[in-house]
Amino acid sequence: MNLEKYGPWALIAGGSEGVGAEFATQLAEQGFDLVLLARKDGPLQETAQVARSAGVEVRTLSIDLLDSNAGERIAEFTSGLEIGLFIYNAGANTYGHEFVTGDLDRFLAVIDLNITIQLKLVQHFGSLMRARRRGGIILVGSLSGYLGSAQISVYSAVKSFCRTFAEGLWLEMKDHNVDVLELVLGLTRTPAMDRAGLKMDAPGLKVSEPRDVAAQGLAELANGPVVVVRGWEDAVERNSGHNRAELMLEARDAARKLLPPPSE
Repeated sequence: MNLEKYGPWALIAGGSEGVGAEFATQLAEQGFDLVLLARKDGPLQETAQVARSAGVEVRTLSIDLLDSNAGERIAEFTSGLEIGLFIYNAGANTYGHEFVTGDLDRFLAVIDLNITIQLKLVQHFGSLMRARRRGGIILVGSLSGYLGSAQISVYSAVKSFCRTFAEGLWLEMKDHNVDVLELVLGLTRTPAMDRAGLKMDAPGLKVSEPRDVAAQGLAELANGPVVVVRGWEDAVERNSGHNRAELMLEARDAARKLLPPPSE
């Protein structure tokens, strides 16, 4: 990573565990000072301590990105810091349910986490990068954004939005020496996936490791607007096909094999 272009500070939203923690560790090893944001303070402090062992400065903010004043608090917390790299790794799916029988407020929270606050933060830090004529933005995307899925229809939709947004942002920022990348993840071995009860050890299942994912994202930042994590390129091509009904039914059957058995 080019510290002169993307430093001296990197901010990671969702920087406490999994891929976010790997971003933090690898950036610290390359000399970046860090601002780490996450909701859970315990894992946040653990990751911060690991990063500090590399000799860099690390500031942490335990914050719920769905709070109405989250954008303002983050802007104030980082005031005076030159954030040269902004990574948004906080767009997990927080609610899976059939849409018409689900809780609309919880669906709206999925939209707010993946779109509303992300746009606020990208505009804030992106405008500062544009004025300095240097910087980088990484938005962590998902293979889910290429195909509609039952139970996560809203999440799939917001991930599709985010990819298209990243492409437009890339066009707008490229002439201002600011790189934009959406890094598209497939199934990745993270604590969040473990908590969801997914069968990550199923025979023949393809699973990415957080360290590899973060390393590729940092290495590919200048090669946007969209990069797919290695091993998932064929899945993206397949899920972009024209026979949408067949593709969605096949994906539904495959997803059922990953889920824990329903409780009695």
